[in-house]
Amino acid sequence: MPERGLAMATPLSADRLLSALRAEGVRVVEVGNWHTHNRNHKGAWGPVNGIIVHHTVTSGSRRTVDICRNGYSGLPGPLCHGVITKDGRVHLVGHGRANHAGRGDSTVLGAVIAERAAPRPQADTTDGNARFYGFECENLGDGRDPWPAVQVEAIARASAAICRAHGWNERSVIGHAEWTRTKIDPRGPGLSATQFMDRIRGRVRELLATPAGNGEKETDMALDNADLDRISDRVWKKDGHPVAWGTESNPAWAAISMLHYACDLGRQNRTLIKGVAAAVAQLAAQGAARDAVLAALAQDGGLTAEQVEAAAASGARAALAELGERLADDAA
Repeated sequence: MPERGLAMATPLSADRLLSALRAEGVRVVEVGNWHTHNRNHKGAWGPVNGIIVHHTVTSGSRRTVDICRNGYSGLPGPLCHGVITKDGRVHLVGHGRANHAGRGDSTVLGAVIAERAAPRPQADTTDGNARFYGFECENLGDGRDPWPAVQVEAIARASAAICRAHGWNERSVIGHAEWTRTKIDPRGPGLSATQFMDRIRGRVRELLATPAGNGEKETDMALDNADLDRISDRVWKKDGHPVAWGTESNPAWAAISMLHYACDLGRQNRTLIKGVAAAVAQLAAQGAARDAVLAALAQDGGLTAEQVEAAAASGARAALAELGERLADDAA
């Protein structure tokens, strides 16, 4: 059962934290000895009263996780409890005291404990590392780097998991800039940290209104190679399409190959993947329409079926080449 004593909340054990995250539908990656990786020898861990969300000012998931786990010169790790990468995975890197919150405003802490809107931070007098769980989120923090929907959903679900376990509401989740006047994170394109966190808190509230693992929301998920194989099977192998799969004469084969390549290069370019997926659907429709008109053209247009087939294949290759040039320009 969740404990309701907000002022004296005992930190979740590593096993309870892991179970809570998974129950909330979070995709968890356990990194090394995260269960025992902490800074407990430097100070208190608990009672805990809330969650602080940060941005990392880094790019690249592996590099980001490594930095947050190990720290850097002058600030040893762990720098948080979980790293939320752009693909929506939560990498657990520590459990216990972590170097993430630093000192902040005691009035803000009081508002978090009371589960009400926090005032603007003023004096940095209170040890936040003892009182808050911390999630570092992969983002450059320059106000231009986008937040993929799947990452935003992971931030909300990870926060909701901890809130649910402790019996807290969404006001127990704050941004680093809401804790101390010396920070600006997490911010996004056109959004201050408070505006960004208001969106997170709104989603946490929605999740907490339903049982754990429910409250499913459609998100802009990146395709993986298994998804692409299912697309190819569904579109081009069903009912024995007349153009052999796996040959260069099949325009969809080349398009699917480009999709695989796009995913392998970088799953964060979601616009690129969406564009190619749309092109595959368009090619599929063109292929079905071509089959329907072949006989009519051959009969009424004075051409043989072979001539029409050759013309259609040539046109498809030309369209695919043009698509490839557009994609190369977009990716540049």
